[in-house]
Order: sequence, then structure tokens, then C-alpha cells
Amino acid sequence: MPVFWRVVYWTSQCLTWLLLPFMQSYARSGGFSITGKIKTALIENAIYYGTYLFIFGSLLIYVAVHPEWHLSWYELQTIGITAANTWGLFLLVLLLGYGLVEIPRSYWEASHQGHLLIKTYFKAAKLMTEKADSEENLEDVMEEVRKINESIKYNHPLRKNVDTILRKCPVEYQEKMGRNMDDFEDFDDKQNAYPTERSLSKLHKQVIYAVQRHNRTRVQWQILLEQAFHLEDVAKNETSTSRQFVHSFAPPEPVGWFRRYIYTPSVEWYWECLLKQWFYRVLSVVLSLFSVAVVWSECTFFSTRPVLSLFAVFIQLAERDYNYLYIEMACFITIFFLCTCVYSTVFRIRVFNYYYLASHHQTDAYSLQFSGMLFCRLTPPLCLNFLGLIHMDSAISHQAKEQTAYTSIMGSMRVLSFIANGFYIYYPMLIVILCIATYFSLGTRCLNLLGFQQFMGDNEMTSDLIDEGRELLRRERRKRQRIEDGENRRREWRERYAQRDEIAARNRMSMSEMKETNYGETLNSNTNRQAKYTRSSSQTGRDSIELLQDAEPLDFNAETLNDDPLQSEPGRHAGGRYLSMSSSRSRIFDDV
Repeated sequence: MPVFWRVVYWTSQCLTWLLLPFMQSYARSGGFSITGKIKTALIENAIYYGTYLFIFGSLLIYVAVHPEWHLSWYELQTIGITAANTWGLFLLVLLLGYGLVEIPRSYWEASHQGHLLIKTYFKAAKLMTEKADSEENLEDVMEEVRKINESIKYNHPLRKNVDTILRKCPVEYQEKMGRNMDDFEDFDDKQNAYPTERSLSKLHKQVIYAVQRHNRTRVQWQILLEQAFHLEDVAKNETSTSRQFVHSFAPPEPVGWFRRYIYTPSVEWYWECLLKQWFYRVLSVVLSLFSVAVVWSECTFFSTRPVLSLFAVFIQLAERDYNYLYIEMACFITIFFLCTCVYSTVFRIRVFNYYYLASHHQTDAYSLQFSGMLFCRLTPPLCLNFLGLIHMDSAISHQAKEQTAYTSIMGSMRVLSFIANGFYIYYPMLIVILCIATYFSLGTRCLNLLGFQQFMGDNEMTSDLIDEGRELLRRERRKRQRIEDGENRRREWRERYAQRDEIAARNRMSMSEMKETNYGETLNSNTNRQAKYTRSSSQTGRDSIELLQDAEPLDFNAETLNDDPLQSEPGRHAGGRYLSMSSSRSRIFDDV
């Protein structure tokens, strides 16, 4: 186990402090070559690496000046681990204090469909503003690309960089710029002021950011529409007496066996309109009790006599009976809850549009690597904090116990006594202040005062955005309803034409059989007396068959068929042939 933890710990530390910051800058760089991206990443990370070296150097000077300590490789390793854990614990308490309150409250609010629908209206208004801003930003960036594309011709040395930028643009813009491009015009260095490679790298970076932001807002808008329509359907079905859940729009994917046999409309109604809200309320109460236990244990885990930490009490009770399964389950549930509170807060963090985790594969590489860096940075102090809660970290509990495999690779924290006996013990108590601030939404209120639109129930700006979002969703609902009605009309036209073709084919077959039968009976009669009449009758039959074949409807499934029959030319059949007045009149009355 010590070997395992040593590999895991130092691998995560190399990722979070060296590799991932470098890869962040590399992925966001607008360079056109590997060398250019590496150079940009090194320059951007010089300040970042300098802060970590400053903390490590300060602790190193503190140990070197102390007369009782002699620097060795073990002590240097301990100083590095302590510096990293100190920075991680600082973030851990901030994120944990927010998650302990916000996660139970989010489930409690989700149990109230009306509140959730109003909040969705608010999000729709904000997202529409962001969507319009992203479209405008994309238009501006594409205009810059168009100008550079027209100025730099095919034989310019920077043309390959311009082609790289064009490949990052949306397809419709690529086609538009390609039509307006004259590849056979030479460039003139004396007349035109051409951009530099540095300016093209900056434009390349702007194009990547603008395209990614535009795609993200477009996908998020569709997802938010589905959520809002579903919440409105739930509000309508709550008063339904049939207890059958009815959707406003048909699902895009075909109904599978699960929804056909198990999750039927009746089961869906009971879950969405009755059971779901009570399930969320019970879950919110359970999570609230866990949060209270964590806050109490964080403030009292340093007390070993008496043992006040609830998690330490549970583990020690199982220790007396050597109940290993109970210890495993208790540790797993506790760590799982702590990780959920901390990591869910990482998912909620949004630093403008610079760092933002979006669902449905719409997160850029920079944000993904930033979240991975935070996970690697938060995991070691989270493990140490859990061991402190259950009194298994001897550096904090000061008990003569055998060290765990994890604490053995951390080294003796007593090398820096003011951190082991001060910061690690008393700093987690600040979680109480953070929980109180989160409960009263102090951060949201401060952001709202600074001009950032936040959901506040008693705010005039919030009410205006809710009304705006409601109107936007009404407009989208009417638009989708018109599209669905148009699809239904087209489907009815196709079915009607298919039925008419089948009837016409059956009529042709029956008429042919009848003519053949009459022709055979005529041949069996007196040949000498009815020869000329038989000859004229057979000729008339053949002519009738030919006329019937010409007058019957055409194949409406051909490629020349227009999807909308109302758009065909007047007096012309939908298949492309002109019809007689009687034929068109009969078809009109057949349609009526």
C-alpha cells in the first residue's frame, strides 16, 4: 500500500503542478506549430510556477533558519508535500462549505416544480442574451477572417496559416469565403499591409474560442428548451383526472421497450406529478443530516478525549468488534459524500466564459484540464482531512497509533509545527462561516449588487428576466408547434398519394382482366357473322387500355415529387406533367 499511494500521490502532483497547467496553455494557444504552442505555454506558466516556488522557498528558508533542524532529502520532501496540501486544504474548505449547503437545498428546490419552472425562465432569458452575444462575436471574428482571407492570396508565405484558420470556421462561412476567393491573383508587398504571424496566431485563438462558445450556447439553448417544455408539461398534467402523462411534443427518438412496457404514461404521471417531489424532499433531509454531521466533526475532530467527532465515534465502535465490513461501508459512504460536495462545486464554478464546464460534450479543452487539475490538487488534502475526522492521522490527533499507509508517505508534519498544530486543526472551523454565508446566499447577493444577474426572488430585475424568459419559451413553443404541424400535413399528403396509387393500380388490373374476358367470349361466338365487329371491338379495347394507362395518376414517390404540394405550379401535376381540366377537377373533388 505505501508503494501504491506513493505512485498515485506523486503522479497526481506532477499532473496538477507541472503537466496540466502546461497543457492548458498549449491547448488554448493560437500557434500554428508545435514549437510556437510550446513557447507560448512556457511564457504563460512562468508566473504560475513562480507562485509555487515562492511558497516552497519560504518554507525552505523557515526550516533552514531553525537551529534544531538539518535539511535532508526527507525533510525537503515533507516541505513540498506540506506546501501542496496547505494550498489544497485552502480550496477544500471553500468548496466543501458551499457544497454542504447547496446540494441539499438544490434537491429541496427541485421538489417544488413551480419554483424550478420560474428559475428555468430566468435561465432562458440569460442564456438567450449570451446566445445573441456569441452570435454577434462570431460574426465579428468571421468578418476579420474574411478580410484576411481576401488580402492574403495563394502564393503568400502566410497562406497556409490562413487555411488553418479557415478549417476552424463553421462550414457555412467556409463556403461563403471560398466563393469570394480568387486564387489566381498574385499579392503585392508594396500596396497591401499584410498581417504578421503573431496577429494571425491571435486571430486563430479568437476563432477557436468564438466557434466553441457559439456551439456551446446553441446546444445549451436546445437542452434548456427541452427542460422547460417538460416542466410545463408536468404543471399541466398535475391537474389531469385521467392520470395519464401527456407530452406536448412527440419524443424525437422512437419509443423503446422500457417506455412501452414499464415506464408507461400512467407510471410516468405518478412519478413526475406525485412521487418525485416526495423522493427529493426525503433525499434533501437525509443529505442535510449528513451535512450537519460533517460540519460538527470538522469543528471538533481535534478533540480526542472525549471523542466528539461523529465519524470517529462510528469507526471506534466498529473497531471494538473488528467489524471490517462496517468500517468499509462507513468509510466509503463518508468519503463519497465529501467528494460529492467538493467535486460538484467544481462543476458549478464559472469564471465568466474563461472556465466553464458545460454538459453534452460542450466543454473546451482548457476547462476540462482545469477541472482535472483541481481534482488532483484537492484529493490529497481531502484524504488527510477524512483521516483527521476519524482520528487516524497521528500528526493531528497526537495518538500513539500505527500510521496508515497514506500518512506514512506524507512524512511527519511536525517538521512544520505551526501548520500541523495550527492551520490543519483550526482552519477547517471556518467551514461554519462558509455554510452560513451560503445558506443566506451572501455570494449571490454580492454578485447581484455588482451587476451580475443572479436569481433573486425579491428583485425587480429578476422578475423582468422571468417574464422575458416566459415569453421566449412561448415563442419557441409556437415555432415548434408550427414545424410539427407542417410535418404532419406532409405525412398526410404522402399517405393520401400512396393510397391513391394503390387504388389506381387495382383499377388498372381489374379493367385489364375484364377486357381480356370479354375478348375471349367474343372469339367463341359466330366468327363469320361477327368478324368485323369483333375486330373493331378488340381494337377499341386496346385503345381503352392505352387511354386508361395514360390517364391514371403518376408515381408520386418519384424524385421529382415536391414535398409540399401547395408549392407546385398551377395547372401542373405534382409529378411534373400537365393534366386536363377534367382530370384536375376530379382530383380536386377527390381531395375535398
